[in-house]
Amino acid sequence: MKTLLTFSFSLLFCSLVWSGYLEYDQDVLIPEDWTHVGRVDPTEELELTFALKQQNVDLLEKTLRLVSDPDSAQYGKHLTLEEVSSLVRPSDLTQKVVRRWLQSHGITNCLTVHTQDFLQCTMTAEVAETLLSGSKFHRYTRDGQTLVRSSAPYFVHDDVHQHLDFVGGLHRLPPKGQNLIRGRTHKRSKEGMHLGVTPAVLRARYNMTATDVGTAQNNSQAVAQFLEQYYSAADLSEFMSMYGRSFQHHSQVDRVVGTQGAGKAGLEASLDIEYIMSTGANISTWFFTNPGRHESQEPFLQWMVLLSNMSDLPWVHTISYGDDEDSLSAAYMMRINAEFMKAGVRGISLLFASGDSGAGCKHLGGGQNSFRPSFPASSPFVTTVGGTSFKNPFKVTYEVTDYISGGGFSNVFKTPDYQASAVEAYLKTVAATLPPQSYYNTSGRAYPDLAALSDNYWVVSNRVPIPWVSGTSASTPVVGGMLSLINDQRLLKGLPALGFLNPRLYKLRGQALFDVTEGCHLSCLDEKVQGKGFCASPSWDPVTGWGTPNYPELLAALLAE
Repeated sequence: MKTLLTFSFSLLFCSLVWSGYLEYDQDVLIPEDWTHVGRVDPTEELELTFALKQQNVDLLEKTLRLVSDPDSAQYGKHLTLEEVSSLVRPSDLTQKVVRRWLQSHGITNCLTVHTQDFLQCTMTAEVAETLLSGSKFHRYTRDGQTLVRSSAPYFVHDDVHQHLDFVGGLHRLPPKGQNLIRGRTHKRSKEGMHLGVTPAVLRARYNMTATDVGTAQNNSQAVAQFLEQYYSAADLSEFMSMYGRSFQHHSQVDRVVGTQGAGKAGLEASLDIEYIMSTGANISTWFFTNPGRHESQEPFLQWMVLLSNMSDLPWVHTISYGDDEDSLSAAYMMRINAEFMKAGVRGISLLFASGDSGAGCKHLGGGQNSFRPSFPASSPFVTTVGGTSFKNPFKVTYEVTDYISGGGFSNVFKTPDYQASAVEAYLKTVAATLPPQSYYNTSGRAYPDLAALSDNYWVVSNRVPIPWVSGTSASTPVVGGMLSLINDQRLLKGLPALGFLNPRLYKLRGQALFDVTEGCHLSCLDEKVQGKGFCASPSWDPVTGWGTPNYPELLAALLAE
């Protein structure tokens, strides 16, 4: 009987894969914090994103490896958007099949992108449910935000299945923003002490001087926000007047891409923009926000589509966003990885926060648990930034692990070549103290890649200085700002931008970084691990990566040809 059950499950699994389910492993359950409003009216217009199968993805990956490896003759020879487009553009057959399929359902209102691998189409809910069999569109609300999503999986006709990666706008609700305020009991400040992290404290810790500011005309950096957050120009100006007096800086964002919302500024957005602009000081900065978001759009996907359509982009992007890897379909993550590669071959550096849940925890049932990696932090094609705290929270001392620092091993992506020896050395060195192997995948992409202070920041939000703001949302723009300064010096010397940093970072083997060797991050509260995930150790570790930047040494190492 047991064999029969297994066999019938295998048949079900195969039928899901082969009968047109593009995302058979996508979690379609609506999280409890979203309230169901009701079915969408059949005549209501939706906007869906069709990810067309790309050509030459293997060649794209090989090209990224060559232009990112400092030992390669192709290092730094980045592609233009036009060249990327020629490489990955879907075949004529794929474009014809998908467009005819859409037109056969009366769908003609579609926009494409420069690389022709996305189509964004508007249609009524009734047409969408006919086009994507099985889908059922409902409206949901949380904290004043409303979204339209399908409560059931969708499938497409077999003739179309092989020409699409996935359809965006049916699943994937935005994760809830982290609570960035972490309480502290503060003592009175004395000489040599500080009451929280400010730009001056960061510059002191990472050996940056007042002259470490940008001067190159062709340099720029960006932050991207997807959680209905925006920054306030008045807050940014106030922050710089309070904390930026000792170094040359800009007090305004040069370009906003998307639509700024109304109401109060978001703490997350304020943190991101204030610290990328005070660390990467005097460098032109862009702010990407939800671009005219329709209720059925996925904000993160919209940003990725935007990158495929803009020939002129900042060199460094920092993003404080992530979702549980197991809540996303493999098809979706593989395609997003291809989008990261498209950015990397153009010389763009993408930095993602490692998350604020330590190793994470997934309850498997029967009293069993496992760690829970986060995506895009677990992508092999981005640079992931973890978090640290000062050993003495009131002095500029050495750093230890911030217990919330996200890190671990992907369950989807294998260990990339560039980090294989570092990960192997870690697993061998600390073998005796590792958590049980049933909790994680030792052959997966390991993260983070490096770290910075993530604890106890000052942020100006709604014209008020707010203390104790914490999270890898803080460390990521700080590292991004430093990489922008290094790009600045490279551009002034006539060198290309850093692009995808990881192959070069791992070849430094910790040179030019402060190694973090103390502290563990949090994980499952159970008898086996008792809330403890991985621990920092000498050299690379899955809590703080290679450590935190020693700016002048990192600059020298990354300026060397």
